[in-house]
Amino acid sequence: LRSTCNDNDEEYYVSDRRSALAKTASAASSFLFAATALSAPANAGIDVTALQALPVEGDATGIATRLKQIEAVNGPRATDSDDIAFEVLPSGTSYREYREGKGDATVRPGSKVAIECTIRCKSFATADEPGGRKYFTTKGDTEFNELAWIVGDGQFPPELEEAMMGMHKGAVRRIELPSTAVFKARNNEQLPLPSEGNKDGKRVYDRLFKTDATLLAEVLVTRIK
Repeated sequence: LRSTCNDNDEEYYVSDRRSALAKTASAASSFLFAATALSAPANAGIDVTALQALPVEGDATGIATRLKQIEAVNGPRATDSDDIAFEVLPSGTSYREYREGKGDATVRPGSKVAIECTIRCKSFATADEPGGRKYFTTKGDTEFNELAWIVGDGQFPPELEEAMMGMHKGAVRRIELPSTAVFKARNNEQLPLPSEGNKDGKRVYDRLFKTDATLLAEVLVTRIK
């Protein structure tokens, strides 16, 4: 058949042949693209906020996971270093609020609360620690980097709880407990104690009651119920 065609017929035949091949390739490409799209999972995107709940590899007890979650939510903010005047309460305890926190729940009598905190001995101020030397931190002296209790159950000084009233989750206050309240709390076994491994904290705590025992507690509320 092709041998009987003239030059014009040959050119037309070649052009028509190329057009048909191009259409076939285009159709095949469209089919493959559609098939790939149909095979992809509908929820292939990753919700990065869910990653915080994933367990840490090798964390059989859940401690590292809990610390990671607390750190993600309650990390430091630029406003935490603002200089704010102390508010004095009837008991003689005073506080500064550096961060208001958020949410409807507030600390009140009977609340189940959890806090992160650092406790300093005001009389032992140094150049490195002008607010007083630390004797206790939840990070170094507790398993989960927090203290948890029911407000009013007698576990911690009532003066500390008084200064926490009205705090929201995420709120930060620096609370000054006067020496008289600290001595009373020691006698009632209401003060957080340094862990066995915190030798320096133990030495500072033992020296505290030979002088003015005023304490500065830096408190971050992590949970309220």
